[in-house]
Amino acid sequence: MSKYGHWKPKKPFNPDEHYGFVYCITNTQTGEKYIGQKQLWSKFKRPPLKGRKNKRHATRESDWKTYTGSSNRLNADIEKLGKDKFKFEILEMFESKWELNYGEYRKIIKEDAIPKKEYYNEFLGRIGKCPNKAKY
Repeated sequence: MSKYGHWKPKKPFNPDEHYGFVYCITNTQTGEKYIGQKQLWSKFKRPPLKGRKNKRHATRESDWKTYTGSSNRLNADIEKLGKDKFKFEILEMFESKWELNYGEYRKIIKEDAIPKKEYYNEFLGRIGKCPNKAKY
């Protein structure tokens, strides 16, 4: 396995410098695509230290190297056809959660992916107010 798992980035990147990425998974047999996002890091809580009450927050690398999307239909096709029949591309890297969400929505809307039959995408979530530090 490469240092990026099955993903093919447009250019090399350091996971420590990014929050997540927007990706496109393409079924090479049918041409169907799925646009999504994946966080590189996940937050979790540790038990409090002895004598303390507050939980400790920590971060660990997510399962991004083996991740295959959240679409049930896409994952059923991957299971049936095999991973080798799919192309896993990283389209863009992002530094914050809001930028990642906005980047995914922007790409799905730009491609008009929801109504088109050639996309696995079926719905679009919601996005909150833009924080001041976002670059958009």
